[in-house]
Amino acid sequence: MNRVEKQKLKWKCRRGLLELDLVLEKYLDKYPEDAELLPLLELPDNELWDIVAGRTDDYDPRLSAIVARLRAI
Repeated sequence: MNRVEKQKLKWKCRRGLLELDLVLEKYLDKYPEDAELLPLLELPDNELWDIVAGRTDDYDPRLSAIVARLRAI
């Protein structure tokens, strides 16, 4: 992942919910080049937060690994 792609990923991680911002910031500190995160970042904040917080498992099963890493943060 080049510098521009990293910057775009970081920018997409800036969210309206403080809780999401905190989790995504910690996630990027640990996994700064994880492009697997991009499909989840297309979701609205509340929907993404419900997934990250474990309130719902309504997401593409192919994203299970990334969701597990996010939930572990």
